[in-house]
Amino acid sequence: MGVSLPTPSLRTARLRLRAFEDADADDLFALHSSAHILRYWDSPPWTERSRAEKFISTCRRMEQEGTGVRLAVDRVSDGAFIGWCTLNSWNPDFRSASLGYCYGDAVWGQGYATEAARALLGWAFDTLDLNRVQAEADTRNVASARVLEKLGFVREGTLREDCVVDGDVSDSWVYGLLRREWQPSPELVPTR
Repeated sequence: MGVSLPTPSLRTARLRLRAFEDADADDLFALHSSAHILRYWDSPPWTERSRAEKFISTCRRMEQEGTGVRLAVDRVSDGAFIGWCTLNSWNPDFRSASLGYCYGDAVWGQGYATEAARALLGWAFDTLDLNRVQAEADTRNVASARVLEKLGFVREGTLREDCVVDGDVSDSWVYGLLRREWQPSPELVPTR
């Protein structure tokens, strides 16, 4: 694309979303090496720590190339890394992008994924002037589907047998959120 994106630094009442740092590699590896956490993921768990370093490099490259941003998510109360969220495949011509996220199982069910994604979407609709954000969820991952629906995403269809991970074939739901359907949150506090 050629248009560098500034990685935002965002805050909500409970979370801080920030650029990845080299020091995040151990936490990132712990997250992505868990078969339980990644059971609905589109790739197998990591077995080598170098994957975390490559992931962080890819985050920086996404920003430099203007294709998206991927943010580490920390809990404000104790500064703990709890996961990440991303807006990738940004297409300025179509004014579209894709949303994704991954969180440790210790924080599941506490609303953090919804809170962080809401903050990132608010930044994206305002800063990137998006018209559409797409997301996908494994059809077995009801919790992730619930997060998307709380954010206002509409289920648009099913990608049949679109993922094969270690011989396990799965379907994915496709979700879309349009600018005119977006309900911004007053809790977002930009920190940049």
